[in-house]
Amino acid sequence: ILTYLGAAAAVCGIFFSASGYPFWGIICLLFAGLTDMFDGKVASTMKRTDSEKAFGIQIDSLCDLVSFGVLPVAIGYGIGLSGGFFYASCVLYLLCAIIRLAYFNVDEAQRQKNETGKRKSYYGLPVTTAALLFPMIFGLESVLKGAMPVIYQIALFGCAAAFVLKFKLPKPDKKGIPALVVIGLAILVLVVVSGLK
Repeated sequence: ILTYLGAAAAVCGIFFSASGYPFWGIICLLFAGLTDMFDGKVASTMKRTDSEKAFGIQIDSLCDLVSFGVLPVAIGYGIGLSGGFFYASCVLYLLCAIIRLAYFNVDEAQRQKNETGKRKSYYGLPVTTAALLFPMIFGLESVLKGAMPVIYQIALFGCAAAFVLKFKLPKPDKKGIPALVVIGLAILVLVVVSGLK
């Protein structure tokens, strides 16, 4: 249910952004990030068959593609980005997000066959990073001023590369998750303050 709520919020965020209300798109992106942070933990408390676990991996990635792949691109469009550089960054960002998510699904299925317990690290940047990065850029609009659109596009290119580069990144542990929630709340305040100006 949390996964579906995040995806529903992302769809709403896409419509908001495409209609010229990127602020609400950003709020939806933050909400989708929050639901994604806890959906796996809730699922792990329930008794599930192997098929249900495999379904969970697939549905999570499909919803992540909408929330953290399509929505950031829609927000870019909503803040007025256009032109060849933006379109190229969008295509590359989405393709790399698709590749990253498909690779994760295969890797996670193999990992679960070979070992028990939770994943301790990721290879490449998780697409869910978009839930904090793009709202932070949006929230810093008053500081970045005219440079915000350029920085947003560079972030799309940078994330695209980081999604598919093979580097090891530790998965947040019990101490890291509260820290991410605090960072998310701080970014939410930044976004709201920026939206009121």
